[in-house]
Amino acid sequence: MLPPLHEEGPRFLAVFAVVTALLFWAWWPLGIAGCALTVWCYFFFRDPVRYIPTRPGLILSPASGVVQMIGPAVPPLELGMGDQPMTRVSVFMSVFDCHVNRIPAGGEVVKVAYRPGQFLNATLDKASDDNERNSLRLKFEDGREIAVVQIAGLVARRIRCDVRDGQKVGTGERFGLIRFGSRLDVYLPEGVNPLVVLGQSCVSGETIIADMASPEAAREGSAI
Repeated sequence: MLPPLHEEGPRFLAVFAVVTALLFWAWWPLGIAGCALTVWCYFFFRDPVRYIPTRPGLILSPASGVVQMIGPAVPPLELGMGDQPMTRVSVFMSVFDCHVNRIPAGGEVVKVAYRPGQFLNATLDKASDDNERNSLRLKFEDGREIAVVQIAGLVARRIRCDVRDGQKVGTGERFGLIRFGSRLDVYLPEGVNPLVVLGQSCVSGETIIADMASPEAAREGSAI
């Protein structure tokens, strides 16, 4: 069975289908290319069912893609989380990945902060500072906090976020989407080690990137 579409998908799919029909009318080889792009459009906006781990303390990947960077970084200043570095895990989504974003761990949305910016390649480290972004500050029952940042990429031109300040959210809950190709950063609490490695493929709402209830050491090596 084909996966369901995100609610933003049908209107884009309709546009691609109309353009494909016009391309067939103009010259059939162009129509074949249009069919391929229409199929790509469908799968870009796919919103498959996820089987979400429910054990308390787990932090899940908010995006489907590849772990691009792991290391210390200061969370976005607009979130008001201070200027001390936190461990950041960056997941890059290519134009072929599922782009529906999910909440890494259930809690309260303390703050949502949007900041306009550039559209540099999202694989670059400076994209965290220079690119358009939308940031979430999440607080858990034990008082610890994480930051989740949606970052626009080279061809991304719209960040969608469906949560607001003060909202209670659940682990794995859908909260947004970015068109077309981008990155999500997760800033982990102090003392919480990442359980993924560079180059590892992640599935949004399923892959465990950290465990706040475990003293397990950070993973070593890479999948590159």
